[in-house]
Amino acid sequence: MIHGYIYTFTYRKEEASLFQMEMRSLFNSVNTSIILKSNEDVNPSRSPFIKERIDIMFEGDDLEEIIVQAEQMNLHDSTFKVRFVKYKDVKIGYDERLAIERKVGWSINGEADVRNPDQVFGIVLLNDRWYFGKYEKNEAEWLKHMKKPHTFSTALSTRVARAVANIAVPHPEGVRVIDPCCGIGTVLVEALSMGIDITGRDINSRVVYGSRKNIAYFGFEAEVTLGPISDITEKYDVTIIDLPYNLYTHVTLDEQFDIIKHARRISKKAVFITIETIDDMLEEAGFEIQDRCEARKANFSRQILSCI
Repeated sequence: MIHGYIYTFTYRKEEASLFQMEMRSLFNSVNTSIILKSNEDVNPSRSPFIKERIDIMFEGDDLEEIIVQAEQMNLHDSTFKVRFVKYKDVKIGYDERLAIERKVGWSINGEADVRNPDQVFGIVLLNDRWYFGKYEKNEAEWLKHMKKPHTFSTALSTRVARAVANIAVPHPEGVRVIDPCCGIGTVLVEALSMGIDITGRDINSRVVYGSRKNIAYFGFEAEVTLGPISDITEKYDVTIIDLPYNLYTHVTLDEQFDIIKHARRISKKAVFITIETIDDMLEEAGFEIQDRCEARKANFSRQILSCI
């Protein structure tokens, strides 16, 4: 039986704002630490910032309590490995961590295999309490998606796109999503890889072609249509829009406002990515900003706004 989860995180300094907004969305938490105990069941490979997860099986005030409970485990023919989960606030040296892994491992009725185990268990010390459970690491799917056959210079990074998808759709079941300015499909690919029901659209036939090819390249399926957002008649739960930038396109502020107004018309919720402050336009279109952050890369900065 699982008694909650422990997550560890890793992020770069310039990603702190984006990390914290994703935390608020996925975990409903304002935690800024690199470790979190939560009852929320989030696949660790969903987030670009989750490093690993322990599914808590048992806990104790000291290591001996963990060992006593581990002695009740019987893995039969299954092989296993015990891994000490280290993070920067834990002041336990390498030799001691290795000794803890061995001590707990010896107490489990099963065959240890450090190279290719059937199961991996994690043990961690958090706030002077020990936790033990099934261990799962992040598979970093977004890294594979960096190698797209079609690219675009102004596209979001796969890390930012994945975080945006999580902010927009923390609970994908039954949620219909559209990206009506999808470009070459960076957000589409990340969303589809997490099981989000999303469709794409763009007014540029060249990028629509590239988006379809990118989606197929990674083995996903989604509808990507050609045309403006104004022609959309269906309703969606969420719209994700990386607004066209004046810096790179001939889109005017009036045209951006038109996109925002149609996003309000077709969806209950919208997440906007913009290089400009658009608060006034959002308010005029009838949106209320629920949360926001800034995603930085070198001297370039984007605002991400979650609106209802």
